[in-house]
Amino acid sequence: MSDHGCLNLCWALALLDGLVAGGMRHLVLSPGSRSTPLVLAAQRQAALTVTPVLDERSAAFFALGVARASGRPVGLLCTSGSALAHWFPAVIEASESGIPLVLLSADRPPELRGWGANQTIDQTRFFGVHVRAFHDPGPPEAGPAASKLMRALGRRAAAESLGDWPGPVHLNLPFREPLVPGPDCVAESTSGTVEPLDIQVQAPATRISAALPRLAGRGLICGGPGDWTADGADALWQLAARLGVPVLCDPLSGLRFGSASSHRLTHYDSLLRHPATAAALKPDWVLRFGRSPVSKTLLGWLADVPTILVDAGRSWSDPNHDVRFKIDADPAAFCAWFADANLKLGTPDPDWIARWLQAERRLERFAADYLDQAPWCEGHLIRDLIAQLPEGEGLLCANSMPIRQFDTWSGQRSQPLRIFGNRGASGIDGQTSTLAGLNAGGTPTTALLGDLSFLHDLSGLLELRALQRPCIVINNGGGRIFDYLPQHGLPGFERLWRTPMAVDLGTLAHTFGLAHRQVSDGAGFRQALAESMQAGQSAGLIEVVIDADLSRQIHRDFWQAVSRLRNDP
Repeated sequence: MSDHGCLNLCWALALLDGLVAGGMRHLVLSPGSRSTPLVLAAQRQAALTVTPVLDERSAAFFALGVARASGRPVGLLCTSGSALAHWFPAVIEASESGIPLVLLSADRPPELRGWGANQTIDQTRFFGVHVRAFHDPGPPEAGPAASKLMRALGRRAAAESLGDWPGPVHLNLPFREPLVPGPDCVAESTSGTVEPLDIQVQAPATRISAALPRLAGRGLICGGPGDWTADGADALWQLAARLGVPVLCDPLSGLRFGSASSHRLTHYDSLLRHPATAAALKPDWVLRFGRSPVSKTLLGWLADVPTILVDAGRSWSDPNHDVRFKIDADPAAFCAWFADANLKLGTPDPDWIARWLQAERRLERFAADYLDQAPWCEGHLIRDLIAQLPEGEGLLCANSMPIRQFDTWSGQRSQPLRIFGNRGASGIDGQTSTLAGLNAGGTPTTALLGDLSFLHDLSGLLELRALQRPCIVINNGGGRIFDYLPQHGLPGFERLWRTPMAVDLGTLAHTFGLAHRQVSDGAGFRQALAESMQAGQSAGLIEVVIDADLSRQIHRDFWQAVSRLRNDP
């Protein structure tokens, strides 16, 4: 968009569309220049009452009174510089009294901060602990994705201000000049078409029930990373049966292994690579529990599907910006409540779940047949590992390639198995120390690591000598996840991205007093695993040497073969 003033206005309109959808009906503003795009956007919002107040301190307390009386989030807008400092007393009062305010501070763009530019101070996290959340989305960008993000941010900010601990939420909004659009700019509010987002906290049945009419048409349940008890899982399966929908079980959800259900699916990452299947099984809504799934294929496929999120945490897991209703509740408790609630729901379509199960079974058979004829690779290793790990024990799966390959090949089993992974920030650090801690915490746990994540935490090897479960290291010569990413083939790729480490793992293991077994095929791995599990003392290290180029070809051939399968549902 060549008219940057028009871009600013469109971006501001999208944000206010989301705020209005989230329940905001009043905006209190103090005059200024940098806030112009938001003022112009507010003029185009028919649902907003706009009140100008000269003094920011007075404006903030005025907004506080409106919010207290109405119970709705009220917007508060000012220009950049010292202006927002005058809000501080009212922000503190709103925080202590639990009053929902949405603080909209206009700001200079990042390139002017710290360079002595006029009316520019550091406005990031300005109110510290006195706000429930802080967001700085950066300067406006063009395109549908940017508009979608801003609408979602508006809905989220309004919801956060009304959450289980109501209070102020701060949005710092930098704008580049020009601030006024040109005469040919076409920008109008779409607030009437933006679906509202609601947030309920341990809500009574009558309030939660307001979300459930949205569960009309074809839907699915997505079980993201979380921790389900056996009773909680049973309640989830009952919910899935009542709704007549499949449950797509992330490898870290705790749902792939243990009590079985005909609604449990685990091969979605592969089956969604079949274009016709992906199109035919696209849902109308998603009920999601826990954090975002490991599978980027699944996450991309779910983009733009209206989502209800049930999560007890205060984090906001919505990378697609599609959450329309967030319930802050324990997922197992929610499922148990749902099972007993007297809700009027439509009759499930038996054909919908049947099509999913048909696709799952077909993909399961195809994957098994493919591995039976393919050269030995990580898929075979994971299949053997799932078959051999004792009931109720744990497996720590490192980030990058191991967790993704586990997602593809693990399948499911009826015996319980706890899968652990440090997916909060998805780093490769601290893996061996985490493994030692899991075992010390009372769960016998095996590890499946890559060579770089193993070498990244050498000090943790001191703690592995007491473990009676092995640390399995896939030695494939560095960060092979980059072989599947756009960086592959760039100049300096081997040295700057893949970064193979010329370290003899056997010598390293012996230095730390660890037993070492090196294998390169299925028979060798199964023997090494059996020996390490029965050692009765330090299980040590199993180094699995993998031909990474061959493995990459095997996986790519598998996905291409999946995409060409016939008889789609």
